[in-house]
Amino acid sequence: MKNILIQYRFRKANNSRADFNFELDPVSLELISPIPEHLPNWTVLDFHQCPNCPLDVAVDPNCPLAIKMVNIVDRFEDLLSYDKIKVDVITAERRISQQTTAQIGISSLMGLVIATSGCPHTAFFKPMARFHLPLASKEETIFRATSMYLLAQYFLQNAGKCADFELEGLSRIYANMQTINMAVVERLRAATKTDSSVNAIVILDCYAKSLPFAIEKSLEDVRYLFSPFLTK
Repeated sequence: MKNILIQYRFRKANNSRADFNFELDPVSLELISPIPEHLPNWTVLDFHQCPNCPLDVAVDPNCPLAIKMVNIVDRFEDLLSYDKIKVDVITAERRISQQTTAQIGISSLMGLVIATSGCPHTAFFKPMARFHLPLASKEETIFRATSMYLLAQYFLQNAGKCADFELEGLSRIYANMQTINMAVVERLRAATKTDSSVNAIVILDCYAKSLPFAIEKSLEDVRYLFSPFLTK
């Protein structure tokens, strides 16, 4: 199986570019990228370590998620959150282009990197990374996350294991993500003098906060989409 290639192309207002070629292992769905020779201090595992982190600094001296962010943060050091940029995202299936702000473009990129970083808490998002939807809206993210989780429950049930159709486990996954997002924000505040990368994580955290609320509402906002199934 070939590696999965996802390319992000950023063109800044001054016409300079920041290009990223992400390769995912086709089986593990983890990001294949060389570790920078010199890792900054903000990548050390116990520097603003997530309170729910299961890793041990004696075994993993650096945070796997932070390591994957080093190059991204460095490339966007000159951008403020609301600077206008053009983003092109290229996969094997399609190309998506959008004029947007730095924080939204970087947020989409970081969502992909976080899911495939090797962090144990973010591994649940690998199926979404495999079928990456760049620059997704909050509504699209909620739809995809719940669909992904319910498909996982189908596989669990087929394997003779307990399935969770009340989405309680998905709420826990997103609660963990909120904890991670806040710790990552603290890392990035130490890593960069500008706010574009920090606010990119804040946007992701808004999505993480929205999903448990959507579950509490029993996803009523999208129930009408399934009327053909419900009226049988």
